[in-house]
Amino acid sequence: MEAQVNEVALPLRSHTILGVCEAVGEDFGFNPVLLRIPFAASVIYSPMLAVGAYLGLGLIVLASRLLFPRAKPAEAVTEQAPANEQHEYAEAA
Repeated sequence: MEAQVNEVALPLRSHTILGVCEAVGEDFGFNPVLLRIPFAASVIYSPMLAVGAYLGLGLIVLASRLLFPRAKPAEAVTEQAPANEQHEYAEAA
């Protein structure tokens, strides 16, 4: 039995713009909101600078994902017998 995981690409998720903050958060192991808040605040200060920084960071994320793709986890297939199944063992003669 194989478990299929449906992962939608970061830019196509409904709660992201391009998925840049989420990708950086995934790569470094922190909540992407910690990046989204400073980007939102910087839009108020300088919109062009914020958009430029976001797109520049997006290009860096794109390059890193293309150059170093995420390794697919090895699927460990183990078949387990049901708890109520009885095993027959051959007797040695």
